[in-house]
Amino acid sequence: MRTALLVIDVQKGMFMPPAPAFRGDEVVGRISGLLAEARARKLPVLHVQHDGGPGDVLAHGTEGWQIHAGVAPQSGEPVIEKRYCSSFQETDLGDRLAAQGIERLIMAGLQTEYCIDTTCRAAAARGYKVVLVSDAHTTFDSAILPAEKIIAHHNQTIQGGGFCELKPAAKIEF
Repeated sequence: MRTALLVIDVQKGMFMPPAPAFRGDEVVGRISGLLAEARARKLPVLHVQHDGGPGDVLAHGTEGWQIHAGVAPQSGEPVIEKRYCSSFQETDLGDRLAAQGIERLIMAGLQTEYCIDTTCRAAAARGYKVVLVSDAHTTFDSAILPAEKIIAHHNQTIQGGGFCELKPAAKIEF
């Protein structure tokens, strides 16, 4: 089964004050390790970059919009720009995956309850086998829940709903 690594929205703005992503440095470190393994195996790596629109910390062309240096794309690795939570909506991600015969996606990145959750569900609906790296996605505290609870809730919901397989970075098999 042809596998690709999909790194979603690991952008500088997610790590800037006043509230950087929960355990952000740990998550970037895990994603960096996944990237090294995928690259060593010569597997496709795709990056997704969110444009939050004018005035947003992730507005196209701003410092916050830039991909985090710890997970920067290498030459030949496509960067898919998006404006919605789904990495598939109004992008060419599906076409790129189909052109490479990808059937299985390993996903990591930000933000758990938005782009990670939505892209996992969208990929599963398109027939991909999805593996979410349980300790390589993160978010921020909300007014109701701390980030740690949001992550735990989404890990349980996504796996329990049958949308994806859930594995920690140390157990990922490419």
